[in-house]
Amino acid sequence: MQEISVGQRWISAAELQLGIGQVVEVEHRTVSIVFPATNETRTYARQDAPLSRVRFNPGDWVQNQQGEDLQVVELNESAGLINYHCEDKAGRVVRLAEAELSHYLQLNRPAERLLSGQIDRNKWFNLRCYTREIANSLSQSPVYGLAGCRTSLLAHQIYIAYEVSRRYAPRVLLADEVGLGKTIEAGLIMHQQLLAERVKRVLIVVPESLVFQWLVEMLRRFNLMFSVFDQERCDAMHDADDQHPAEIGNPFHSEQLIICSLQFLVENQSRAKQAVAGEWDLLIVDEAHHLAWSENSVSPEYQTIESLAMQTPGILLLTATPEQLGKESHFARLRLLDPNRFSDLASFLCEETNYAPLADVVDVLQQDNSLNDDHLRVLQQTLDEGDNRQWLGQLDSEDAAIRAQAQQALIEHLLDRHGTGRVLFRNTRHVIKGFPQRELHAYPLSAPDRWPGQNIKADRETVDPDDLVAQKLILGDTGKPASNSLDPRVNWLGAFLRDNKKNKVLVIAALAETAVGLADQVKALSGIRAAVFHEGLTLVERDRAAAWFADHDAGAQVLICSEIGSEGRNFQFAHHLVLFDLPMNPDLLEQRIGRLDRIGQNAVINIHVPYFENSAQETLFRWYHEGLNAFNQTCPAGHQVFVQMHKELMAHLKDPTLNVESLIKRTHQLYLQLNQALQQGRDRLLEYNSCRPLIAEDLTDQALNRDTNYDIFQFMERIYDCYGIDSEIRGQDCWVITPSDNMLAKMPGLPEDGMTVTYDRTIALSNEDVRFLSWEHPFVRNAMDMVLTSEFGNTALIAIKYSGAKPGTLLLECHFLMEFADDRKFENQRYFPNSSVSVLVDENKREHSRLLDAESIQQIVQPVDSDTSLKIVKAKQSEISTLLELAAQIADRQVSEMVEAAKQRGDAVLGRELDRLNALQQINANVRDDEIEFFRNQLNHFEAALGNAKLRLDAVRVMIAV
Repeated sequence: MQEISVGQRWISAAELQLGIGQVVEVEHRTVSIVFPATNETRTYARQDAPLSRVRFNPGDWVQNQQGEDLQVVELNESAGLINYHCEDKAGRVVRLAEAELSHYLQLNRPAERLLSGQIDRNKWFNLRCYTREIANSLSQSPVYGLAGCRTSLLAHQIYIAYEVSRRYAPRVLLADEVGLGKTIEAGLIMHQQLLAERVKRVLIVVPESLVFQWLVEMLRRFNLMFSVFDQERCDAMHDADDQHPAEIGNPFHSEQLIICSLQFLVENQSRAKQAVAGEWDLLIVDEAHHLAWSENSVSPEYQTIESLAMQTPGILLLTATPEQLGKESHFARLRLLDPNRFSDLASFLCEETNYAPLADVVDVLQQDNSLNDDHLRVLQQTLDEGDNRQWLGQLDSEDAAIRAQAQQALIEHLLDRHGTGRVLFRNTRHVIKGFPQRELHAYPLSAPDRWPGQNIKADRETVDPDDLVAQKLILGDTGKPASNSLDPRVNWLGAFLRDNKKNKVLVIAALAETAVGLADQVKALSGIRAAVFHEGLTLVERDRAAAWFADHDAGAQVLICSEIGSEGRNFQFAHHLVLFDLPMNPDLLEQRIGRLDRIGQNAVINIHVPYFENSAQETLFRWYHEGLNAFNQTCPAGHQVFVQMHKELMAHLKDPTLNVESLIKRTHQLYLQLNQALQQGRDRLLEYNSCRPLIAEDLTDQALNRDTNYDIFQFMERIYDCYGIDSEIRGQDCWVITPSDNMLAKMPGLPEDGMTVTYDRTIALSNEDVRFLSWEHPFVRNAMDMVLTSEFGNTALIAIKYSGAKPGTLLLECHFLMEFADDRKFENQRYFPNSSVSVLVDENKREHSRLLDAESIQQIVQPVDSDTSLKIVKAKQSEISTLLELAAQIADRQVSEMVEAAKQRGDAVLGRELDRLNALQQINANVRDDEIEFFRNQLNHFEAALGNAKLRLDAVRVMIAV
């Protein structure tokens, strides 16, 4: 790179929309440039920075900052800065320092390259135009950011993610029942907001045991590389800063995407204060229902999250369903979202009771039943707009279509009135279908002598309940896991695996040492391929174990997991689950079963439970099965039953001679009672609002159909061909792509040893070690950016066999791009149905744009060698320059029409949303003022940006008729 000085003008080839920048600081390794047109500052590494010096030549037209057009006559350079000697249109001499150049000038690089003989191959030109078309289409898709992750396209998840991610700084509770995918919903929301550039800095706070689960999920499913922060990492950063005191600062400012544990923040208040000062755009908190709060007592955990919530615009709280932990706990979560709106528990409880009549009306409307007087009274009291009263009058229509339309419109109106429905989303298995059946298989075994649970004379006050239910392997005299183990469950498991050789089996035990010892014995006794998975393994080792288990051809038959090690991992391709021991908590039991019992599981789940007869194991098994029915179905009331029955259950586990029948009877009665209360307390209006079926189905269809409009496989093959990347098929719908010796440029995200990829969602979901390339994958987005931000492909020369022009006639095809001097490129692009203009003119000044489109040109193209191309351009310089000016004039005539269309579209989208939120705020206090202000600013900013919208020549191609 040439010498850089403060005051010089440069442009960023990667971000042309920023306008012309000015150097404000030069360091040994970096240079800082301010872009006044967008009020943005960028700092670049001086080596390999995507920067080009702005230098105009005599004859070029420029503008000063007052908007006057000036023609350069000559220029000179002093102390690294250029001074231009210009003339205005009246012929007056004007001296212009480069610092006085307009910040909004457009540089005509394609024309310069073409006239200087820099002519690219035609396939590059075609790729550039096709990439621009795809990028424009993606920017307007309502499901962009939601459809390209490694997830199943489930309607309720897509709906929640769409509804929340389109808001400004969303502050919501995600409270779906277990197995419905709250983590995926949060990931989709975050992913979309990151791609839309509405957020840049994200902090995820989770329990200690879930840190790596989230790290893996964010990377594997959403291709987001988070950094884990703990005390060790922060201390290491501080030690490094001691050597450079000037750089000491907040460690949380060193990364954009961070995960840390709640325990770390609570135990290190100085780090917690630094996290609060981290200037986050979005905060995500998992297991938020464990944040203890009451009107009289607030836990340190709650206070920590509250401090973060007060300083962060967007918040996603992942929590258990409100019914599971009670209304007070539910209210505590809402306080974190909006302490002003949710300031009084009593008022909140009173408000919640008022929604029951609305839910009754929605029930009737959904079932197409007649409304009674009470229902009509509710509607009359809530219908304060003319359209809604019109819908009410159409409920009696004989036309089923009109009646259905009226019913749906009224349902939408009632849902909008629901108080917490805007900030709380909660789907249940009662509403969402697609879950598999469960079948329990019990295996009573004779208990060995050597284990604490068999010695009922042991001290009942000090004995460990975990020992009572045999969470450790029962060993022989050597104390080592070997063939002489006394644990009957080992022999049973070996026989079971031999009898089910064709089935993948997941085994879960409480402890890592149990999982390791059991795996050793299974291998020794039966020779079965067994993978082990526990918290002592590194992340890479866990991935390898999971991949080996997932391999259907040469993989392990069984994966033996510990409790903590299996958290967050789902193995839906397996249909057999062995519970080697039983956990001492119904929630943990459901978590184990949830490794297989997920929405989308396509087979019956077989749950196998070996237990010792006449022991604490049998008592616990029967308590779960007969008392809670916890093996055959989910048990939302299980936690409350466990809390109320805990003391009595522990007594029976310590003394199996007690009457277990009475324990089970009382447990089942309490279970039925609490379950009934939960069902009666279900917020049906909230269930409707958490997944509005018609909208959800439409969004899902758009997500499914998006890939059919543009074939990503064919597109990426064109990328590989142009850039010199080798692509070789490897198995069903999988390819290995590797850099070749002739690769044109380094491709971000492509390892030196290559990678295995698929474009098929089904393949990707069942093979975690294969990259899923979609339009939203960073590798694909980087490839598209490289095409669009580089100069490759912005010139070309071809011959065409075309009867519409005499042989030898020169035609010029110009592609202009509408651009803003604005930092909100993605947002503005959404409102242009087509942000590019194509002009095709011949040297006789006739237009051919309507006669020749890209597809028809491709049918009649003939190649021209490079030497001939150079001779043609050199001979036709004058004609090409004239046609460039003519094409620009033709394109400029379309600008006002494009701007007006964009303004109407912006008004329709942003203005309608602004009107909707203003009206909604009158009936729903959960619509925040800052949400309304955001869309008002968006509309004003967009309209202002339209005033600076200009066409930029993006690509030019010469055609010679033959």
